[in-house]
Amino acid sequence: METKTKNSSTTSSSPKKPRPTLPAYSAQEKAQAILTVWTERCKPAEVCRQMKVNWITFNQWQQRAMEGMLQALEPRVNLAKGEALSPRLQALLENRQKTASTRKLVERLEQIQLAKSQEHPPKTE
Repeated sequence: METKTKNSSTTSSSPKKPRPTLPAYSAQEKAQAILTVWTERCKPAEVCRQMKVNWITFNQWQQRAMEGMLQALEPRVNLAKGEALSPRLQALLENRQKTASTRKLVERLEQIQLAKSQEHPPKTE
């Protein structure tokens, strides 16, 4: 009898499909796409569709662009000390990330509770 381990597969499993190769964009092309959205000339979904990238990838580009801009605008004294971002800006970024993830969790919890309440309506006596 064959056993299946984490890193091996059985002979009866179907071959894995190769992942489609994603287009490689230069930093300039990514910056142009981000600025197109930031200047409201295009919607993020439209840019993602045109560039054939998913929202997560595009959002990562935006985050990196924002961090790079903040770093570039920091006084050179902080950069000389090896600090990429000032403690204040670092705290602001962390706070923003916490707020975004908390909001998503709250929305998901509300969806689950609503689905459960519709699934099992309260009994009336």
